[in-house]
Amino acid sequence: MSGTSDGPSSGQLPPSGTEQVSSTDREAVHRQLGRDPRGIVAVSHRCACGEPDVVMTAPRLPDGAPFPTLHYLTCPRLTGAVSTLEAEGLMRDMQRRLGEDPELRSQYEKAHESYLAARERLELVPEIAGVTAGGMPDRVKCLHVLVGHSLACGPGVNPFGDEALVVLADRGLVHGPTCAERSSIA
Repeated sequence: MSGTSDGPSSGQLPPSGTEQVSSTDREAVHRQLGRDPRGIVAVSHRCACGEPDVVMTAPRLPDGAPFPTLHYLTCPRLTGAVSTLEAEGLMRDMQRRLGEDPELRSQYEKAHESYLAARERLELVPEIAGVTAGGMPDRVKCLHVLVGHSLACGPGVNPFGDEALVVLADRGLVHGPTCAERSSIA
């Protein structure tokens, strides 16, 4: 793993509601992703096992590329579970309801605004200004982004991320045994 820091400079505090990224966190994310993490600014959420499962990523990566995904899922178990929900068609149902329910559409628009505001507090990147991720506010395109947003910000911010987390919890895939306990069960 590369030793270069691409997050806040030494002594700089991470964004409110997040944790500073330690070398142990970077090693965990490297292991989870199977590659060097890029542009990590903070840990946005931790799994019950204590490892990061969502990291906050800079809107501009160290190589200069714009990167709209602010809250990036890193936990392979969580990522796989969310992928299963996508494959089962949950996003199609969400998209249909987004077109039919004005209150839901309003909540999703607020999630979009929240996402943009948080990302722009880090840096305004003209190439992605006004563009969130996950399809917000008009489409449900990437459930990983929406779940990451919900885990990072807590319930009530992203209605579709919250909904997916409820489905995952009902199936015992989140808020249950820790990853270490699960791996000994599997």
